[in-house]
Amino acid sequence: MTALHDLPAHDLIAAYRQRTLSPVEVTQAVLAHIERWEPHIRATYLLRPEAALAQARASEARWLRGEPMGALDGVPSTIKENIATQGDPTPLGTAAVELVPAAADAPPAARMREAGAVIVAKTTMPDYGMLSSGLSTFHPLSRNPWDTRKGPGGSSAGGGAAAAAGYGPLHIGTDIGGSLRLPASWCGIFSLKPSLGRIPIDPPYTGRAAGPMTRTVADAALMMQVLSQPDARDSMSLPAQDIAWSQFNKGAERLRGLRIGLLLDAGCGLPVEPEVKAAVERAAKLMEAAGATIVPMVPFMTQAMLDGMDHFWRMRSHTDLKALPAQQRDKVLPYIRTWADSAAGMSGTEVFNASHQFHLTRVNTVKACSAFDYVISPVAPMPAFQAELPSPTNDPLRPLEHIGFTVPFNMSEQPAASVNCGYTRSGLPIGLQIAGARFDDLGVLQVAHAFELIREPQRAWPQPPAA
Repeated sequence: MTALHDLPAHDLIAAYRQRTLSPVEVTQAVLAHIERWEPHIRATYLLRPEAALAQARASEARWLRGEPMGALDGVPSTIKENIATQGDPTPLGTAAVELVPAAADAPPAARMREAGAVIVAKTTMPDYGMLSSGLSTFHPLSRNPWDTRKGPGGSSAGGGAAAAAGYGPLHIGTDIGGSLRLPASWCGIFSLKPSLGRIPIDPPYTGRAAGPMTRTVADAALMMQVLSQPDARDSMSLPAQDIAWSQFNKGAERLRGLRIGLLLDAGCGLPVEPEVKAAVERAAKLMEAAGATIVPMVPFMTQAMLDGMDHFWRMRSHTDLKALPAQQRDKVLPYIRTWADSAAGMSGTEVFNASHQFHLTRVNTVKACSAFDYVISPVAPMPAFQAELPSPTNDPLRPLEHIGFTVPFNMSEQPAASVNCGYTRSGLPIGLQIAGARFDDLGVLQVAHAFELIREPQRAWPQPPAA
């Protein structure tokens, strides 16, 4: 029998409707499971059991009246710390930010509440979300449930760890260069970085997206029904559209006849490790056996593009940190300060040339993908790395060498997902990235679900260490 904390959202909603389960008993089970796991992985911020149980009791009363609030009523969920929730401070993962209560829910949090989700906790992130790790000057160090010596990835660090550990079925993260897909890959879960503007977010920013972090495509599709509702606060949001998110399951037949590009070399950054390459190649062979045509791709990114985006983000962060009082600036993670301050001597011409690489990345990505229905690749060139490190290179002057596969799809505004496609010899998950044309979010979900149906058997989810 599946433990309550492991039940997917679809099953929970069906059980609530049939009155075979109560949101209160499910929330209690999730909270008990979090209590066992949390000392080891430290994935949460603002974990408030009594507040969660109060939400669950209200949900239970609605279900007993036959009046559920929405599609997620009573389902335990978490929200990344940088997505504002009314009345709560938003420290952005750093000790440098003043703790001021948020005036209102940001759009993703508002949609979850309107749908009746039980917000169990917020989840952790590194300083300003500028690392692909769980290293933070504000939060305790977050770790990977598959191997607590490793990090969960980032910047949606706590969300990835929480989903893998079973802190309920639904989690929301954000992504500007890979921050949903990297932790999804390294924690063995599913995540979708949607088309820019598909899920309204506040504040909006070039390439920035919120998205679901779940164990299954089915639960991510359920979240998309809720999160994709319009919100005027996002100036980049797409027009409201009636998308049949429930049609994510087209079976393995969805792969038949597709022309899928296989990208094994990002063209920049770190080389792909052999175990990661082998897992992605196996995934491609499975898709081919299901009727897809797999076509090898040549790299479309360059080191100049990756470096340009890196240098522009350094200048942005340098400007932000320079505006802080010295005593606050000194609280920022030294790695981040070194990285940002390295831009201090950049000329205006250098900053412009760096910013231009965002546009070149967009143009190259769209052009390269236009010959294919979908593109598959590794999410990252390596599996999860040591938890204490801020990045795989541990070098603030080479901090983004692992995002060559993910960042182009932020700049091209295309949807891209991570779905587990295998494990290393030591048992660490390996993520397959599936990218589609701009606006084809549902198609990416359908292809990812088709792959779920044909992939090799998945290992059992990790369990908390014995006390």
